[in-house]
Amino acid sequence: MISVVLVDDQELARAGLRTILREPYGFDVAGEASDGRAALAEVARARPDAVVMDIRMPHMDGVEATRALLAADPACRVLVLTTFGEDAVLAASLRAGASGFCLKDAPAEDIQRAVRAVAAGDGWLDPAVCGRVLRRYRTDPVTDPDAVRRLGDLTSRELDVLKLIGRGLTNAEIARQLVIGEGTIKTHVGRIFTKLAVRDRAAAVVFAFDHGVVHPGESPAPGA
Repeated sequence: MISVVLVDDQELARAGLRTILREPYGFDVAGEASDGRAALAEVARARPDAVVMDIRMPHMDGVEATRALLAADPACRVLVLTTFGEDAVLAASLRAGASGFCLKDAPAEDIQRAVRAVAAGDGWLDPAVCGRVLRRYRTDPVTDPDAVRRLGDLTSRELDVLKLIGRGLTNAEIARQLVIGEGTIKTHVGRIFTKLAVRDRAAAVVFAFDHGVVHPGESPAPGA
């Protein structure tokens, strides 16, 4: 059973999520909050496997709440919910430490998959808005000597994999593009996470854009 805290200032939105994230589907709503400030106390109390976080809220928005949650507990897993047109704020939420984002009007199955992925330690970047969000990242790489050193630790194959992760490809898609087994890709991904000191796929995407491995304007996936 995956425990979840719902954070949204609209009761109707939380009610909708409760119908999706119910016990028959393997979820337990362990707590709710109507703004980011209240979320801090609720997450500290419930210690959920995942936090489903709205962005636009009074008192403290989702970006600031995400940043505060991760500062208090780096293991906290946050899935940000969004609507179209919030790309810049979503980019900020990823930098704040969110493990991914999903559209509020996504099919119930997609929201369930997103929560499961985030709770399991993976990232989830909704393909419907992923490309636009990533193009919001600045063009100039971040000046970080330690990051340059960590990038230098990657093998040429690992760098190829990181570039494709940054473009939003799944392991299966990367395997097809590089013509190698998916199991080998999983091994490369694990090593990339370790060498770059990132905790999941979303963080790897942020790293790739922040440090010039992938540039705004590149397609997030073939055909996107």
